[in-house]
Amino acid sequence: MGAIKLELRCPQKVDGIAIDPEPDWSFDALLSELNSLETRLNASSKPVPFTKTKSREISTGKSVESNARAFVIRVSDDELENDNERKGEEVHNGSLVAVKRFTCDALYLSESDDSDDDVALGGESYLMDEVGLADGALVELTHQHQLGVKEEIRNLISTLETQLISENEQSNSALAQVEKDRDMRREMDRKNDTVYQRKIAEALDNHLTAVQRDHELKSQIEERKIRSDAAYEEAKRKERALQEEKIRQEKVKAEAEMQAKLRAEEAKRAALEAEKRAAKEAAEREAAENSKRITAGVSQDGACGRQPDDSSVIAGAQSRGSRSDGTKKLQSAVRATESALNIEQKRLQKLKELDEENQSLKLSSNEDFSGYEKDISRLIRQIRGLKDNVRTKASELVKILNNPLCPQSISLATFSKKVVSRCETPDDNVAMSCGYVIVLVASQVPQVMDILLGEFHRACIYTVPKHIVFSEAAFESEEAYYKTIGYREEDGKIESLENYLSRLKSYMRLYAALIQCMTKNACFGRRKFRVSRTHMA
Repeated sequence: MGAIKLELRCPQKVDGIAIDPEPDWSFDALLSELNSLETRLNASSKPVPFTKTKSREISTGKSVESNARAFVIRVSDDELENDNERKGEEVHNGSLVAVKRFTCDALYLSESDDSDDDVALGGESYLMDEVGLADGALVELTHQHQLGVKEEIRNLISTLETQLISENEQSNSALAQVEKDRDMRREMDRKNDTVYQRKIAEALDNHLTAVQRDHELKSQIEERKIRSDAAYEEAKRKERALQEEKIRQEKVKAEAEMQAKLRAEEAKRAALEAEKRAAKEAAEREAAENSKRITAGVSQDGACGRQPDDSSVIAGAQSRGSRSDGTKKLQSAVRATESALNIEQKRLQKLKELDEENQSLKLSSNEDFSGYEKDISRLIRQIRGLKDNVRTKASELVKILNNPLCPQSISLATFSKKVVSRCETPDDNVAMSCGYVIVLVASQVPQVMDILLGEFHRACIYTVPKHIVFSEAAFESEEAYYKTIGYREEDGKIESLENYLSRLKSYMRLYAALIQCMTKNACFGRRKFRVSRTHMA
């Protein structure tokens, strides 16, 4: 019996691909060949009878055993026995003779193709031709080789499946471990977050406690400071009260001493007046005696027949008449109101009496008052246009004027002269400051104002106010007129007009500042304020 050749009822080649099963192929070669076939079929645009509708997968060993199908030819036992007897070949015990198998597990055939193949096979059968012993052995060996290859493939697939399962288990365990680690990490982060929040809360609590403690400490410090300031102010107030009491006592004592001195001065003045009266009476008695002697001599001369010489009497009368005429002419040259002239005369009289009193005190007293005069001059020179400076200098000047160790008449005269002499060095910025100082001093020592205004009237006639018109009948020369209106004589010459006007400007600026300060403050009484306004008018 010969070998049976199996052929499919389909073209032997499809698009250059031949259907030529080779049982000696390895599993990898078979897979690569099938993949290449699939690629070519998919790349072809022509319709082919073999169309793959699902992907090819490597099945497990069980699926290979259950799904493996082969082309098997069944031969009856009678035909096999006849062939064995006729050719004398060895009879096999098996009921079927194994033939060459060709599996196309990887191919997917549609139902229409299977039906066509069944119809074709039904009409024509292909049987194996009779082969010899060597060919049968070769076929058997080939079959065994195929079985071995399949077994190896199954083992390899089983090994791969085992490895895949192991890897899956390892990956699952790794994923489980990762999940576990992640959960542990989350739990640890949650615990750390809780600890961190607790630490933040503790730190915030500590900070707030420290801030509250600092505020309490600061409040305690402020309270202590307030108490200490209050205690200091109380002590300062008590000290000020003690000082005021001490100053009051000293002032009372000084007033008592001043009154005693005034009484002593009045006694001295009374003694001087008594001496003057006595001297005057003595002079009058002497004049009376002289007149008696002259009368006696005249009577004797008359008895002798001589006439008295009346030339001396006539000369005296003429001199008295000339003086009265000059005074009348000078008064006619003055332009001023009568009230202003009367006030000027009163102030000049007070100033004259003050000068006479100071001269008598200096002559009768052995004390040196130049130190007080220097202090007054220094304080007046230090006056500046600052509020604190003005108040300080005014208070110091008031202390000197009220000092019982220095007679007030001397300090008043010195203050007035130094203030007026301050105008000889003109300074626009000091006039108002000096005016404020004068007003502050006059508010404490009222008698200083008349003396100061008398000095102003003596230095500048326009502070009265009055004006003297030049007249040849009233003045002997222009120099006499200039001296009358306030020009100074320097080295036997009258000062220049520029120097005179500059000096008058300084006097009037200080006088105007004084009037302005008096208007603002009115510190020394309504009566004197009205007088000053009258003078300015």
